[in-house]
Amino acid sequence: MIARWLMKFGGRHFAPLVFAAVLSPGIALAQGNSAEWVDSFDATLPEVAAVNSQQPTLAPEALGRMQMAIQRYRSIEATGGWPLIVPTSRTALQLGSRDDVVEVLRQRLAISGDLTQQGGRSNVYDSYVAAAVKRFQLRHGLPDNGALDQPTIDAMNVPAGVRVRQLEMNLTRISEKSGELSSRYVLVNIPAAEIEAVENGRVRSRHTAVVGKVDRPSPILTSKIHEINFNPYWTVPVSIIRRDLIPKMQKDPSYLADQKIKIYRWGNTDREYDYREIDWNTDEATEYMFRQEPGELNSLGTVKLNFHNQHQVYMHDTPQTSLFGDGARFHSSGCVRVQNVRELITWLLRGNGWDRGQVDAVIRSGQRQDVNVDQPTQVMFAYITAWVNADGVVHFRDDIYSRDGMGTLALR
Repeated sequence: MIARWLMKFGGRHFAPLVFAAVLSPGIALAQGNSAEWVDSFDATLPEVAAVNSQQPTLAPEALGRMQMAIQRYRSIEATGGWPLIVPTSRTALQLGSRDDVVEVLRQRLAISGDLTQQGGRSNVYDSYVAAAVKRFQLRHGLPDNGALDQPTIDAMNVPAGVRVRQLEMNLTRISEKSGELSSRYVLVNIPAAEIEAVENGRVRSRHTAVVGKVDRPSPILTSKIHEINFNPYWTVPVSIIRRDLIPKMQKDPSYLADQKIKIYRWGNTDREYDYREIDWNTDEATEYMFRQEPGELNSLGTVKLNFHNQHQVYMHDTPQTSLFGDGARFHSSGCVRVQNVRELITWLLRGNGWDRGQVDAVIRSGQRQDVNVDQPTQVMFAYITAWVNADGVVHFRDDIYSRDGMGTLALR
């Protein structure tokens, strides 16, 4: 009977899930918006451990998992999707709250596979609901506070049909990127603001990232990390001189001195210039080179990772570590800031015979040092807004640069 229902609403494209349904007695039938899906595909346990997998986003099995997810979400769309969450209060609901919208919330979370335990009173925001909301938040890159706040509501109210189209578009992206991978690579997933260091099919380390702003996006690229700069200078790009530095100097002439930024002519550091030699009411400053000294104020932090690309971007440390705690980490001018960058550097320089102690010692010295990577490592900046991990958990991220072409995704 389950198989007939799946074939009716999913057609022959749903065939792979027919067998999954027969083998998984925990799947409940959907009836409009009151569907309660307890599905082995999207992680049936209430725990959130399966949300984060140790397998790479671009693992060889990723395409098969994406195809299964597309079939499943098409079925959800065909049976009415999920209900809208319209809270009766402006205050975020959390553990212990009582509200009629909680009953609708339970339905919404059950349909997407986040809520599998049906205990408790239907209008009470109990521990089952809070855990399911936290799981939903983790799958969507939201702060996992377990509360029904506005960003969470926005993500929940993205229609199922939009999620289907998002999965379909990212199936193509993942297919293209998977064919370009070497056995050792660094993946920067821009919409997720996350980094994976992968070797021989296993994630060696994951890093939270800060990527480009909407008006200064991080580019899509593939290159190789070939050099590490320890305790680097930061040379201010012309675009930032024009858009940021000139306005700051107009407001506060002491800005350069406070930030330990020195002025030279491009290509010549023999003579240092005084800021008063520049007309800050024009673009004259773009004719000069502004270089920030190494140290705790340096915008690159303690280390910079170089790879050839036409966009003049790179990866680096940052003194603004508080940004890694933001839910939406889109603050840079195109370059990528890396949390716990020393772990990544140690992995990259393993072929040089370096260990973590040596990395820490060079940084601690405060001395400039450039190191060529003996084993240049592929780096890929990708735009992936939907994927399925090895445990079958479907992830979505905001289409921050509006490249999915759907326009209705929640943009925080």
